[in-house]
Amino acid sequence: MLAFCAIRCPVSEPQDPPEPPVLVSACLAGRPCRYDGTPSPDPEVVRMVAEGRAVAICPEEAGGLPTPRPPAELSGGDGLAALEGRARVVRFDGTDVTDAFVRGAAAAVELAVARGCHKAMLRAHSPSCGVSASYQDGELRPGPGVAAAALAREGLQLSESGGE
Repeated sequence: MLAFCAIRCPVSEPQDPPEPPVLVSACLAGRPCRYDGTPSPDPEVVRMVAEGRAVAICPEEAGGLPTPRPPAELSGGDGLAALEGRARVVRFDGTDVTDAFVRGAAAAVELAVARGCHKAMLRAHSPSCGVSASYQDGELRPGPGVAAAALAREGLQLSESGGE
C-alpha cells in the first residue's frame, strides 16, 4: 500500500552530477615545485583548486625527486618513448632520472583514476608534463613529457598552460 504525504513538499529539479575534478600540475596551482623551486601559477588553475574542482600533483616530486633539483630533459625521444624504454630522462650533469619520472607518471595516473579525472591541465614544455612539446636533446621538440604520455595513454583529455 502506498502512503502519500498530505503536505506538499517542494520538488527540486534533478541536478547533473558534479563534474569530475581536473588533474593539474601542482606548479600551475601555485606550489613552488618546479625544478628551480618556483611556481608557475595559472590564475584559473589556482581558482579551480581553491574551489575543489581540481586536484594537483607534481609528478617529479611524486617520483621521489627533491625541489629544487637540477634541470633534466628527455634524451633519445619523447615521454612515450621513455615509458616504453626507448628514451631516457637525463639531468644536465648526466645523471639518469628516468625511473623517477616514470614513477611520477604512474603516481599521476593513479591519482587521476582514483579521483575520476577525465581531463588534465599540465605545465607546457616540461619533460614530465609537456603536452604538445617537451625538452628533448637540448631543444624544444614536438612530443609529450613522461607524465603527459602516461595520462594520455590512460585516456585523459590533456591541455597545457605556461611554458613562456
